[in-house]
Amino acid sequence: MGRLHLGMNADKMAKMEVKTSLLDDMIGVGDMVLLEPLDEDSFINNLKKRFDHNEVYTYIGSVVISINPYRSLPIYTPEKVEEYRNRNFYELSPHIFALSDEAYRSLRDQDKDQCILITGESGAGKTEASKLVMSYVAAVCGKGAEVNQVKEQLLQSNPVLEAFGNAKTMRNDNSSRFGKYMDIEFDFKGDPLGGVISNYLLEKSRVVKQPRGERNFHIFYQILSGASEEFLCKLKLERDFSRYNYLGLDSARVNGVDDAANFRTVRNAMQIVGFMDHETQSVFEVVAAVLKLGNIEFKPESRANGLDESKIKDKNELKEICELTGIDQSVLERAFSFRTVEAKQEKVSTTLNVAQAYYARDALAKNLYSRLFSWLVTRINESIKAQTKVRKKVMGVLDIYGFEIFEDNSFEQFIINYCNEKLQQIFIELTLKEEQEEYIREGIEWTHIEYFNNAIICDLIENNQTGILAMLDEECLRPGTVTDDTFLEKLNQVCATHQHFESRMSKCSRFLNDTSLPHSCFRIQHYAGKVMYQVEGFVDKNNDLLYRDLSQAMWKANHSLIKALFPEGNPAKINLKRPPTAGSQFKASVATLMKNLQTKNPNYIRCIKPNDKKAAHIFNEALVCHQIRYLGLLENVRVRRAGYAFRQPYEPCLERYKMLCKQTWPHWRGPARAGVEVLFNELRIPEEEFSFGRSKIFIRNPRTLFKLEDLRKQRLEDLATLIGKIYRGWKCRTHFLLMKKCQVVIASWYRRYSQQKKYQKIKSSTITVQSYIRGWKARKQLRELKHLKRCNEAATVIAAYWHGTQVRREYRKFFRANAGRKIYEFTLQRIMQKYFLEMKNKMPSLSPIDKNWPARPYLFLESTHKELKRIFHLWRCKKYRDQFTDQQKLIYEEKLEASELFKDKKALYPASVGQPFQGAYLEISENPKYKKLKDAVDEKIIIAEVVNKINRANGKAASRIFLLTKNNVLLADQKSGTIKSEVPLGDVTKVSMSSQNDGFFAVHLKEGSEAASKGDFLLSSDHLIEMATKLYRTTLSQTKQKLNIEISDEFLVQFKQDKVCVKFIQGSQKNGNIPTCKRKNNRLLEVAVP
Repeated sequence: MGRLHLGMNADKMAKMEVKTSLLDDMIGVGDMVLLEPLDEDSFINNLKKRFDHNEVYTYIGSVVISINPYRSLPIYTPEKVEEYRNRNFYELSPHIFALSDEAYRSLRDQDKDQCILITGESGAGKTEASKLVMSYVAAVCGKGAEVNQVKEQLLQSNPVLEAFGNAKTMRNDNSSRFGKYMDIEFDFKGDPLGGVISNYLLEKSRVVKQPRGERNFHIFYQILSGASEEFLCKLKLERDFSRYNYLGLDSARVNGVDDAANFRTVRNAMQIVGFMDHETQSVFEVVAAVLKLGNIEFKPESRANGLDESKIKDKNELKEICELTGIDQSVLERAFSFRTVEAKQEKVSTTLNVAQAYYARDALAKNLYSRLFSWLVTRINESIKAQTKVRKKVMGVLDIYGFEIFEDNSFEQFIINYCNEKLQQIFIELTLKEEQEEYIREGIEWTHIEYFNNAIICDLIENNQTGILAMLDEECLRPGTVTDDTFLEKLNQVCATHQHFESRMSKCSRFLNDTSLPHSCFRIQHYAGKVMYQVEGFVDKNNDLLYRDLSQAMWKANHSLIKALFPEGNPAKINLKRPPTAGSQFKASVATLMKNLQTKNPNYIRCIKPNDKKAAHIFNEALVCHQIRYLGLLENVRVRRAGYAFRQPYEPCLERYKMLCKQTWPHWRGPARAGVEVLFNELRIPEEEFSFGRSKIFIRNPRTLFKLEDLRKQRLEDLATLIGKIYRGWKCRTHFLLMKKCQVVIASWYRRYSQQKKYQKIKSSTITVQSYIRGWKARKQLRELKHLKRCNEAATVIAAYWHGTQVRREYRKFFRANAGRKIYEFTLQRIMQKYFLEMKNKMPSLSPIDKNWPARPYLFLESTHKELKRIFHLWRCKKYRDQFTDQQKLIYEEKLEASELFKDKKALYPASVGQPFQGAYLEISENPKYKKLKDAVDEKIIIAEVVNKINRANGKAASRIFLLTKNNVLLADQKSGTIKSEVPLGDVTKVSMSSQNDGFFAVHLKEGSEAASKGDFLLSSDHLIEMATKLYRTTLSQTKQKLNIEISDEFLVQFKQDKVCVKFIQGSQKNGNIPTCKRKNNRLLEVAVP
């Protein structure tokens, strides 16, 4: 018992040992602010050390560095969610849940709007990080049916946007090809109300062309893999990927990706988000049209004026696209061959050559898909937006492309890197602002921090007068010949002297001999490093031109969604102004985003990809170093450490280090700040290494913190030794006292046991002596009683014999006269009694079909035996019948009637015995197809069955609906439900059929009746026995006359004025076991039965 008690206490103490600081059991350095020495090598080594121990998260102050592990880790379970819930940011190991919890609690408790900025290159795990943030917030916020519905809609918007906006690239199997910013709106309790999604710069060029080894957007492959054959037929698509020019075949299948299952997930997510069925159908029709646009090919054709004109090679694809979208084929065909230019009141139509036609086709496909994606985002926003107008708290999640440096960098990389310059600028500004506000709040003197301000790079790109984007827009709008080379010349004139702009053709002589910089490129020195941009394609991609003829053709579509996607195609709203360029639109979007972010409290997640192989356990130091540089992580650490590297509230600081001072250990009774002052004075830490704020202690150098940790670790070892010594002494004393107590208890129990055994022995001896004495007395008394009983019995027997002798002597003459008859009667009575008792035990079962009956024991009981058998059978039949309901009785009556009519007469009858008579084989009242027929029949329908009506001319069969009501027999057309014939039951005279195993029968009508004008009916049915039986019973019930059932292999049928003989023969059939009917001549129909 003592050991069990000690074990329970040990378990309880183990459960109470929880982690209280980031510094406990730290692998490497959990917060890079504390890294010593701080350089690139130590930074990478620390990340690698933590990565090798499955620690994928590291802090830079409040910034989270996330390394993609490329495998599942058990650190995202519901238990982990509860572990990080309502905990201090630095209390546990670094985790994305800690940042999510800090942001959510700040929003809920301090009423501060939050934003979480997730950046990194493709494949670094940005999308998964945003999902984890949203899933954590969904797990910790409120519950309830309405709240759960909002959370489910917010979470299910991700699969829809991923299907239409993500693609497989060389770096990532699920790469986001657009930027996404989601504002999640909460009420005052912290429960989600809805959200708003903004999308940035969808990579629409991927629709028409993908690099080798990459795929188009997921949705194209998901439709072809997961849609049913019927759905694909509606979309005029085929399942074969190779049929479509816009789909790259070398990476059509991705290992570990089930496109069919993902398609079902997307359709389910669209339903949860709130898409109507017709909206979903319209979306997939637009996707199918985009896919089929790539199959349109052109050929040159010379005109009379000597110009080349493009013509479509195969118009079948164009026809199917027009059928899908509801566009007039001639209108779309002309839009691919001609271009109309409007200037003031003039219209000029020019032909398109083959190259221009292909450009127009691809431009239409890109615009159609891009606008569809924007419409999807708008439609999702309509579903997930907050329905109430109360004041809302907002948490924004930004999942956007990281800084990109490729071998060939074009317009897309230029504006992506411009966006990252703006994000870096706001990061530095907000980080410094946060530091300065905390210093002011704590009363610490603020010192200016030197850092690189990238505003000069942002100005180089976005300046309204001399910025690169402004120059690009100006060149695009300039009349005359505009090319990428003229744009580069303009940049060389305007930006030549800028210290962050480099060009081989600029006036600056520094780069004239720089062979690493081609003549058709320019280079910008970004905060993350130098990037060289190929100028080819800048002008076209910035123009993003779609010919007006194509816009107008799309607006003329009878497809509501496509028409809504091209409002500029409305002739009534023609705008001769050029649409805004892609660069100006993106610049405005980035400005709006920056303005939005500046109103919120920022939280940062920097995602890093450990290798290019998408493999677990591989850490490529060169690749990680490259990402650290362009993410500016070392710059982040230096900004954070420019003032004080570590700060902590007084209470946890005193709680952690109080054992280092005798005055504060084990309990400090005064204010926490005073205790920390006493502690630091006792440890003789230089005053320049720390400062006291209003609520926190600020430590300047990480070495000071590590010195405190080393002292604490040594002191903990000393305390552990002391505790171990005291514990062992306590354990020995406790064990001795327990042994002493046990000895006393055992001695007392033994003495009691000894006395009990002695008492039991004496008691047992006494009882044994007593039992022997009582036994001797009882045996003596028994002998006396037995002797007395024998004496009484002897006297009684003697008296009985004497009285018997006297009576026999007196009445002997009477016994001799009637002895034979009495003996006979007695014997007979005994035999009958035995017979009935045996019958009681040998009774058969109560089943009416059980024919067993006990054998007759005596010949003279023959008649009695048979009568008993008859009475018993009648009795058990009555018992069996009493169990039937009225409906069952009616069924058995019909079966009995069928037995009387067809048993041993019709070969088809035995197969019908086990089949229940259902009557209504067609659900006339429930099937809308037969609504017309239901309205025409007012009576109750006894039988409704599809039969084959035999044509007298050629013996072929036509399907008809056979209806039997209380008064009529009706034949109706199966397809339309129109009544063809209606015959009163009184006009039916006879039903004829063969004796063989077929379903043919003839309904003979009364001569001279109105129904008999077209002759008798020759029909075929799978339920012949049931139909004939019900017709027989219904006719008998209504006319009180029995219907004649004729069973013969030859019978005559009246067809108008002619009588035709129907003859049934045996023969082998080509169609298996199906009887066939052929017209032999004008007077003979021959039915071959297998």
